[in-house]
Amino acid sequence: MNDDTETSHFAQLLQAAAAQPQPQCLLFVFAGAELPPDATPAQRERFERGEGGALAPLMCVDKTPDELSGFAALADEARQFGPPWQVVFVAGLGGANGQPPSDAQVSQALDRMVDAIKQGRFAGYAAYDPSGRLLSFS
Repeated sequence: MNDDTETSHFAQLLQAAAAQPQPQCLLFVFAGAELPPDATPAQRERFERGEGGALAPLMCVDKTPDELSGFAALADEARQFGPPWQVVFVAGLGGANGQPPSDAQVSQALDRMVDAIKQGRFAGYAAYDPSGRLLSFS
């Protein structure tokens, strides 16, 4: 992986969050692929080849921009503390009046992200694979 090329979007995301006038919190939901119980034989075959499936949230965390040195550190930490994942979704949450978002606001926002991902609604989130490549969902 060319770290400069592959993770430049993530680095820009960190820079943009740090440059905001209000303190920011970055929200991360790590997801893995799973085969839905009602999958067809063709879907099962694709899944066994490493294709298709549904994304299911596995774990989530919030971080301030200054708690992150880059994508590799985030991915390493996720590997240490959680199950294997295929996609991490990222969103920002801004504070107000010079204060970061409250724990309750962060928890509610993470719950909304998890619910959206369960429903297949990925719009509005940046998504990266485990190597830091920006993903696009059509």
